[in-house]
Amino acid sequence: MKRGFPFSINKFYSLGTVTSVQKAMSRLAKEGLIIRVAKGIYSRPKPLASIPSIHITAKAEDIAKTWAQTHKFKICPQGFEEAYRLGLQSQAPVKSIFWTTGPTREFKIGNEIIKVRHTSAVKLRWLNKPEGTLFRGLLTLSPEHTSLESLKIAIKRLHLTTKEAIHIIDKLKRFSLLKRWQPKLQQLEASFLS
Repeated sequence: MKRGFPFSINKFYSLGTVTSVQKAMSRLAKEGLIIRVAKGIYSRPKPLASIPSIHITAKAEDIAKTWAQTHKFKICPQGFEEAYRLGLQSQAPVKSIFWTTGPTREFKIGNEIIKVRHTSAVKLRWLNKPEGTLFRGLLTLSPEHTSLESLKIAIKRLHLTTKEAIHIIDKLKRFSLLKRWQPKLQQLEASFLS
């Protein structure tokens, strides 16, 4: 139970009955040793280095990821966030939104709010892989308003070799959801081949 990171109560059910584990967690929470940050999710408070009297519980993003992991849902940043991180758009999303195969939820810690929205599993394809990041970014943008240069920047930010980039572009080019991107992806592929 690392300080400042959320953990699920489910991990402790092997140590005793459900009731005894829940009572133990409740007792620890009353004593202030742990804090309940969401249903079934707790965190050990971590003192802030510069001001020890202030304690950090956990980031809302980490809580959302712990929730998804506990329930075996897939989760990742939504397409606009991916596009921003790749440099495909310059405006940062106002709210942090994640896509998930689970139900729509909202996680709040202090002033930090993370929205988790249900979406189809196909949008979460290639989870935690460079092609998945690029795929989700492209899903939210139009090829007409995306320059070839910004696509090259996105490939650079993914830290891909030329061979890897060509392989990923070819994979995305063949994917039916990106049909309208095919001409632009062919241009991008040609720029790497030349």
